[in-house]
Parts: sequence; C-alpha cells; structure tokens
Amino acid sequence: MIDVQVQTERFDSGAALDALAQTGAGAVASFIGIVRADGDVAYPDRRVTALELEQYPAMTEAALRSISEAATERFSLTGAIIIHRIGRLEAGEPIVLAAAAAPHRADALDACAYLIDRLKTGAPFWKKQHFADGSAKWVEAKGSDDARAAGWE
Repeated sequence: MIDVQVQTERFDSGAALDALAQTGAGAVASFIGIVRADGDVAYPDRRVTALELEQYPAMTEAALRSISEAATERFSLTGAIIIHRIGRLEAGEPIVLAAAAAPHRADALDACAYLIDRLKTGAPFWKKQHFADGSAKWVEAKGSDDARAAGWE
C-alpha cells in the first residue's frame, strides 16, 4: 500500500497510521514535520510567522510516489504514506507526514528516515518564509539536507 497526498487541508495522522497498521505490519514508524517559528533573538521581528509552499502538481506527486516505491522495495515495506501540505501554513501547523510500515521495527524506522530525507531534496516544493516584520524570502536548499539524502545512495 502506497498513499501519496498533496493537499492544503490538515491531515489526520491517526487515521493515516491506523491504515498502515492494517497492512499486516509488525511496526509502524512516522515523522510529522511542523512549521517552525524560527527567529533570531537579536531581531525578534524576523521571527517566522508562516511558510508558504508552492508546487507543480504532476511533478510533485510523481516524485513522492517514486520515493515511496523505492522505500517500499528497499525496506520490504507493507505500506508507506507521504502527506505534504501546500499553501500558506502558520507557525506551529503540521506540514508533512511520512510513515512506513514493515514486518520489523528496524525497517520501519529506517524507511521513515529515508522517506523524509529523500523528499526534502527530491520533491519539487518551493517555500517562502513570512516574518513578523512583514517581510518574506524564498528558502534556499540546505547542504545538510543534500548530505542526508546522499547518505541513502
């Protein structure tokens, strides 16, 4: 079972994890990403208040499905779910759920890490941070994300 969703509305992580538990798995591992209110203590007006995500639908869903299929094969999963939100999300809101189900915990945990590491660099999302002072800026790719994703090759 592979389930990939890109949506504006909040997701129900409990329902998603319940669906994975029904795949005959012995373990389900999950990661939920939250929009962080990052900021600089020296500049309180530069605190992130929201994150805006854009995507190219056909490309994004195909990339997420490909990542899920690769994880399913690599870790012998009984199921994988990626739900990623788009649009404007306020600080503190959930942005992504990546979850994996496998016969054993090690594969479920490793697959969950693989899913999130690969989607951070392999899915075409564009992110814009909005700050408390009213300014905004596009988020640039991080070398640390590339390094984590490369570690799976």
